Parts: sequence; structure tokens; C-alpha cells
Amino acid sequence: MANKTKTKEPEINVGEALVETEQFFTKYKKAIIYTIGVLVVIFAAVLLYKQFVTVPKQNEAVNQAYVAERYFRANEFEMALNGDGNSLGFAQLIQEYGNKAGEAVYFYAGVCELQLGNYNGAISYLEKYKGEDPIISARATACIGDAYVGLNDYNSAVSRFIQAAKVADNILAASYLMKAGLVYEELGQNEQALKMYEEIKLKYPQSAEGYEIDKYITRIKSL
Repeated sequence: MANKTKTKEPEINVGEALVETEQFFTKYKKAIIYTIGVLVVIFAAVLLYKQFVTVPKQNEAVNQAYVAERYFRANEFEMALNGDGNSLGFAQLIQEYGNKAGEAVYFYAGVCELQLGNYNGAISYLEKYKGEDPIISARATACIGDAYVGLNDYNSAVSRFIQAAKVADNILAASYLMKAGLVYEELGQNEQALKMYEEIKLKYPQSAEGYEIDKYITRIKSL
């Protein structure tokens, strides 16, 4: 039977360890104190910047956006986008404040451009929208599809409508699927259009599109 040898753990000299730690601190005391001081200054500067610059800028941006939103709700898209001479429009708000007034400014600006027929500008703004609200995200994506329709880029448009329907995943998706179906028909892809219409019938029969979807399905099948 083999002998088992026990290895003896080295003893830890606590006293020596404390002495070494003290010596290290004594040697690098100035550097340590300087580093801590720099970190404190940086931390304080960040807090002060947030309190006296970032937060006031955000409040200012939100207050400025109020008038632009009012014009938007009234369908005054030109003034909502470019201002009325006294108050800033969404384009100026984005230029001056970025998204400090909220991600919605990109959505508003994009819809304004779309309504004004500026399709490339609409796409540019809407693609910058990074909000987390699934309903607005789906709407923004669908509006990009509308802009591509305006540019006669139907392949890009239909992909955006389908993407919007997946993001929404509720009764609002029916309108996006309907748009996708109509664009597929424009492309001469009737089988794909039929799939869109049948998905509306299956998933969203209670939607406005669902009530009339049978005539679209019948028309496609009769071709």
C-alpha cells in the first residue's frame, strides 16, 4: 500500500504581509491620493454637467417640442417640421437638441416629410427612430414603406410593410399586411399578395381590413 505524503501548507506571516502593505502604501501614497482625487473630480464633473447642462437642455427641448407637436396634431406639417418663425419645428429641434426631447421627434419629423412628399427625408428621419414602443416602431417602419412606395421602390416597400406587421403583432398589423398585398399585386406577384390577404382573414378578421378581405381574396383567385 502506497504511503500518502501530506504536503504542508506554507505558513502565512500576517505580520510580514501587513508590513509589506504599509511599505507599498508609503511608497506610492502620493500616486494613490492623486488617483483618488482625479476620480472624485471626474465624478463630480459628471454630476454637475448632468445637473446644470443635460437636464436643463432636456427640459428646454421638451418645452420647445410642445408647439411643434400641436401643429402636427392639427396636420400643419410644414410648420410642425420647420417652425412658425417663433417656435422651432422638429427639424430644428433635432439639429439643436438631437433626441433630448425624446426619440419621438424623429418619428414626427419623418411623418412630416412623408406628408410633404419628401420621401428621402422621411426615410432618413424614420430610420433614426429608436424608441421602444412597439406600436410607434411598427408605424415608423410602415411609414418608411410608404416613402419607398412614393419613390417607386416597391421591393423595399413591401419588405418594410411585412416587417411592420411582425413588430405590431396586433390588429394594426392588418393594415400593414394589406399594404404589402397591394404592393405585391403592383409587382405582379399575386401568390404573395394572396398570402398577405389570407393572413389578414386568419389572424385579424375583426379588423377594418378583415371585414372586406374576402373580395380581395376572390379577385386574386379569379385571375
